[in-house]
Amino acid sequence: MASLLLLHTKLAAFLFSLSLLLSSALDAGVKVVCEQLTPERCAFAVSSTSRRCVLENTHCAGRPTAYQCRTSEVVVEDERLAGMVETDRCVRACGVDRATVGISSDSLLDPRVAGAICSTACLQGCPNIINLYSNLAAGEGIAFSELCEVHLANPRRAMAQLQSSGEAHPMHFDAAAPSPAAPASGSS
Repeated sequence: MASLLLLHTKLAAFLFSLSLLLSSALDAGVKVVCEQLTPERCAFAVSSTSRRCVLENTHCAGRPTAYQCRTSEVVVEDERLAGMVETDRCVRACGVDRATVGISSDSLLDPRVAGAICSTACLQGCPNIINLYSNLAAGEGIAFSELCEVHLANPRRAMAQLQSSGEAHPMHFDAAAPSPAAPASGSS
């Protein structure tokens, strides 16, 4: 009886592995075109041509705002990310929102978003989102790894440094230094 249960367990594991393999093989053959993605799947997707997809809104007088997925000019250098539509698991783990319009580093100023992006689950399991935010941080002159290191040690200091960086330069922090005064309420 025990050997039958063991055989059944091994067969189930094999079938599960086979289904994952077939699923990824089928997905690998799918061409991702940003303009063909629904607005709900657009943000954090990368086209098959390695360009980031962006959600854009269109305003027409008297009509509700409509959202469309477009191909941006932002090229993803990591070819492993080409053709990727971000998973719901990573969207949750990294604390990002699929309704994000455009691409901006502003969300790095939100301590909750920065905390989620710097979480172990996001850092170790979501290379597409990490690639995006690493490049956004670099565009602000900040090393993403340092941002996460400081954020985990002292979120207020990290956000204050990011907000005050007028020039593009890497952030260097002394974790033992006292944190600057918290920004006035109402500024995010």
